[in-house]
Amino acid sequence: MSQNPNDKAPALDRSDVRVIHAEGLSGALHTLVGRVKSGDLGMLPVAIGLIVISTVFSVLNPIFLAPNNLVNLLFDCATVGIISLGIVCVLILGEIDLSVGSISGLASAIIGVLWVNSGLPLVVAIGAALVTGAVVGALYAFMYNRLGMPSFVATLSGLLALLGLQLYILGPTGSINLPYASPLVRFGQILVMPGWLSALLALLPGLVMVMVGLSVRKRREAVNLSSQPLSTLFVKAGILTIVLEAIVSYLNLGRGVPWMFGLFVALVMVLNYGLTRTQWGRSMFAVGGNREAARRSGINVGRIYTSAFVLCSTLGALGGILSASRLASSSQQAGTGDVNLNAIAAAVIGGTSLFGGRGSAYSALLGIIVIQAISNGLTLLNLNSSLRYMITGAVLAIAVIVDSLARRSRVSHGRA
Repeated sequence: MSQNPNDKAPALDRSDVRVIHAEGLSGALHTLVGRVKSGDLGMLPVAIGLIVISTVFSVLNPIFLAPNNLVNLLFDCATVGIISLGIVCVLILGEIDLSVGSISGLASAIIGVLWVNSGLPLVVAIGAALVTGAVVGALYAFMYNRLGMPSFVATLSGLLALLGLQLYILGPTGSINLPYASPLVRFGQILVMPGWLSALLALLPGLVMVMVGLSVRKRREAVNLSSQPLSTLFVKAGILTIVLEAIVSYLNLGRGVPWMFGLFVALVMVLNYGLTRTQWGRSMFAVGGNREAARRSGINVGRIYTSAFVLCSTLGALGGILSASRLASSSQQAGTGDVNLNAIAAAVIGGTSLFGGRGSAYSALLGIIVIQAISNGLTLLNLNSSLRYMITGAVLAIAVIVDSLARRSRVSHGRA
């Protein structure tokens, strides 16, 4: 049916008006200020926090920003960061998984028992660990969807059960050393990208931003909707590319960009695409925002919960495998301690809301860098590890307070 040219166009809301008036950098800045005023802070707080942390620790100890120290920091970020990616999925739904540390420890134990003790191929051991994680996630989803058990209780019981299973399969020795010369251990400890390859990969985010921006612009113009100016799109992509190339060049002054961190970033980008560009991602945010409304709109809510729990436990298992490769061992201590808390804290500090309905895959990336930067900086200063817990707890509390205030601001802005 053709549209009558005399029909009135729908009224523009405030965000549309801001976009229409936005031109170039000044327009982009105006839009950013408007979003912050409305309570949509995005990743601005964590970016400011990273700058403050880096400045303080570099002043106290210049070694903090040395290339090789940053390379070691990125190695350490990858293991818990991948676990935190799964936490982002369940937090978007307003749920929680308290057993990700235990599933990572169990996956580490499975690698040691099947690969080293039983002599099975490494690929088989890795596959068994990942399948175990998926099965655990499916069990949580069943208890939630069919039995109505809250995720807090289900995963807390899973934490204890999985920890017991980890101790049982490791046996009385409690520790299994992995071969240092194996590809798995080399991947977790020493393998870095060639300089030319890391520099080439640093170009991809900017190119992807331009391609996605042009695609979105074309679709919006096809239905007579406003879109951001081309100058703004190219300036944003250019700034991102310059920043990434500078970081990669600086890291290449040392050992280079770790392959394990590259895997982490690749998983972040894949999950980000799934959350922002697919029907599954839109359903995730819809269910997290209002479960009943999502159900009435035709979304299979049970399937969405199942996908989130399975993905969370599987990524937890993958994080445990990489932790074993990083430490070159499978032990009773794997997955214990502060792994759970750091994985959850990273997602929240990075900007994923505890209230559900809001979050990003990049939350895990930025959040775990913040946590590891604090840990690394305090270690360089030879300070007691108790300070790390206190500072990390304070940062987490601040992140939740900021999220709560931003949420309140969005509600009041929407009513206005």
